[in-house]
Amino acid sequence: MRDRVELKKYYSSRAFLKNFVYDGNDLGVECNEDKTTFRLWSPEAEGVILNLYHAGNGEKAYRQIPMEAKEKGVWSWETDEELHGVYYDYLISRDGEKVLTADPYAKACGVNGLRSMAVNLKKTDPEGWEKDQSPEEGEERIVYELHVKEFSWDKSGGFPEEYRGKYKAFTCKHTTLNNDGIHPTGLDYLKELGVTHIQIMPIYDYGSVDEDGDDTEFNWGYDPVNYNVPEGSYATDAKHGEVRIKEMKEMIQSIHEAGFGVIMDVVYNHTYSLDSWLQKTLPWYFYRVFPDGTISNGSACGNDVASERAMCGKYILDSVLYWAKEYHIDGFRFDLMGLLDVDLMNRIRKELDLQYGKGKKIIYGEPWAATKTAVEGRKKLAKKNNIGLLDENVGAFCDSTRDGIKGSALKPKKAGFINGAQKKEDEMLASVMAWCANPYQARGWKNVKAPSQIVTYVSAHDNHTLWDKLKETVPEEECMRLNKMAAAVYMTCQGTLFFLSGEEFARTKDGLDNTFNAPISLNCLKWEQAWQNHELVHYYQGLIALRKKISGLCGKSEDSDKKITDIWKEKQIVGFTVNNDEGCLWSQVKVIYNASKKAFLCDLDGNWELLCDGNDSWCFEKEIHVDGQVEVSAQSVVILGRK
Repeated sequence: MRDRVELKKYYSSRAFLKNFVYDGNDLGVECNEDKTTFRLWSPEAEGVILNLYHAGNGEKAYRQIPMEAKEKGVWSWETDEELHGVYYDYLISRDGEKVLTADPYAKACGVNGLRSMAVNLKKTDPEGWEKDQSPEEGEERIVYELHVKEFSWDKSGGFPEEYRGKYKAFTCKHTTLNNDGIHPTGLDYLKELGVTHIQIMPIYDYGSVDEDGDDTEFNWGYDPVNYNVPEGSYATDAKHGEVRIKEMKEMIQSIHEAGFGVIMDVVYNHTYSLDSWLQKTLPWYFYRVFPDGTISNGSACGNDVASERAMCGKYILDSVLYWAKEYHIDGFRFDLMGLLDVDLMNRIRKELDLQYGKGKKIIYGEPWAATKTAVEGRKKLAKKNNIGLLDENVGAFCDSTRDGIKGSALKPKKAGFINGAQKKEDEMLASVMAWCANPYQARGWKNVKAPSQIVTYVSAHDNHTLWDKLKETVPEEECMRLNKMAAAVYMTCQGTLFFLSGEEFARTKDGLDNTFNAPISLNCLKWEQAWQNHELVHYYQGLIALRKKISGLCGKSEDSDKKITDIWKEKQIVGFTVNNDEGCLWSQVKVIYNASKKAFLCDLDGNWELLCDGNDSWCFEKEIHVDGQVEVSAQSVVILGRK
């Protein structure tokens, strides 16, 4: 057998590119009432046997069928039977060996994804699915990051026991705290909070949880096995492949009915292991290798996916388009987007725009990698220093805003602007304008085209929660005030707003920064805490409601940063003016951040209305007028408006 370096050279040869790059969109299984067709791309195979099974695990194949070699390395078999619910895998003969593999292009699978399943997708549609659609978008997108199991696991959430930790929990209407009928939980709670989009952590089939094991097993799920199949541990039945598909669709349908968009967290930069269906189908084609044979590890998972290769890039593009079409997904968050090439990300953006309208489907990702990757062909990667090469509607998480506000995510004791760090004023002003008008040249954010490219946030599932980070840097008695301040700062910056579920009620993970496989009891949302800390929740609600009324902060176009004027700074204090569009309640909004431990008196030009201060984010409903001067309390934000 040729070694991996030899194979990589062969895959880049003119002969391979001419003879084996397949441009059809029909790989995998097509199954309907009239026929079932199996197609597998495996150019180096000498023969392929299709095995059919009655179950997703155990027992022997009831039929073995030699497949026919077609053009461009495709193997095919067709029958006029509808094989919906039949499980299958492939036995590939190559280089004197026989390799058993599931189908990398599968759309359904059995328990733990070890066997693929033929599925007539129409039979998995819930009632009314053909009428399901995304809610009408308002002026602003505010994204809330959730994990399926974390959302409903806590008993106090009031979800039925059999649905806790499952897709079906999202279909439960009007849940309340301990079923008291008074305090909303679940989607009703999120509606009151004011978020517009729910980003769901990995819901494709992943390998780090045993779908047939203890229901308390937990993992974030950044371990792809079957890219185009829902995860089975969130289904009420993981052994019958159609159940997880229908229940995930029911979840999305319910979220849409409640008025939210759904953003899917996708991980195309690596797989659960190198022993993947992609690798078994064509060794080393889908993975990066350095010229000396070292396996690329920019993902820190030991197997970087080669997005720059024609059939690999096509695989990723087709997968995204499949989720958008079949599951009505409204947007995609790309894990370690900095490992994927710029050309691919722009192709994904272009295809989604062609099918759904410009910018309609949301795309953003992490514009970094763990370390260097062995990208081929001098391809540029979708890292933050290449943000200027990306389409203006491909966004990126802005670590400079995140770390500037509350301190380094990687150094727990290191503070930011709000919690005592000095000389952060310039970073705050750059953050306000989503790094578009950036005279400060923060590393990597030099060529931002528009606020549409910046995801503005201070917490996500990675690293410490905001509350735990604050506890690392200030006395606990300051944490509540600074949590409010952090929220008021990033919610008055341009860009797409994003925050971790529970940030608004001081969510804690007991100081742990990486809880990817910690017990669900630690990771789950504590719904009682949401009501114990309702003062903080109410502050977030007011900030979100106010944000939606300030058009000058919500703009995402190329010239939106010009809405920010009159920027100024003093030690630990910054201020600026937002100029709003015609029709806004206030023609101008003035914002002052005071990170010092002393009150600050700010002179005003004329009469203003107090919209928000450090204690009350709902001042805009109370017609409080301020003339001449306004006092900005220590460690707080004041927002003023003028008609």
